[in-house]
Amino acid sequence: MSVAGTWDLTISTPIGRIRATAEFRDEDGTLTGTAHGAGEEVPLADVALEGDRLTWRQAITKPMRLNLAFTMTVDGERMTGTAKAGRLPSSKVTGERRAAPVAAKG
Repeated sequence: MSVAGTWDLTISTPIGRIRATAEFRDEDGTLTGTAHGAGEEVPLADVALEGDRLTWRQAITKPMRLNLAFTMTVDGERMTGTAKAGRLPSSKVTGERRAAPVAAKG
């Protein structure tokens, strides 16, 4: 299973729903990625896919400075799971992969 591509994420937090985007790339068998949201772009760390379980870590500064750890289950074009920030309660996360752009024929 490949998770490469752009995923639209919704994180349900105590301060409301936060929308973000995660881009995953497979670079010579190693998963890497970048997250975009709240006006910032941050690299993903320790991206790992084992079976249908996808995990990664990221640090954000908006809306507040947090270190997040994501644990997700991937099912085709959707993923569900949680984001954990230190001692704060886990936040529910859902995601959907964006359809790949169709190349123009010509």
